Amino acid sequence: MPANKKHLTKSFHQKFAKLTAGFLGGYAISALFHMLLAFWLPDHKLVLITSIFTLFLLWMVLLIIPYLFKNGWKIWGIYFLITLLLYGGVYFGKLYHPII
Repeated sequence: MPANKKHLTKSFHQKFAKLTAGFLGGYAISALFHMLLAFWLPDHKLVLITSIFTLFLLWMVLLIIPYLFKNGWKIWGIYFLITLLLYGGVYFGKLYHPII
């Protein structure tokens, strides 16, 4: 039995936006999140060792989330704002908590 047409994404642009938001934006968020943890937690070596596994798990969750939204560009905006916030935390973490 074929899928109901009203539930399918109509535009190639929406499909592309969801795919790239999940792939690129999800990776950026998960990488910056682990960098933020490494700068702000006392044992940065432990964070970097466990990030091998948790980064992939977080990235896969963030890859699925854009397909729950109707508009792919909206999720791009949300992921971009989260990326900016995490980058700000990493920036200030480098200023006030140097790892070296």
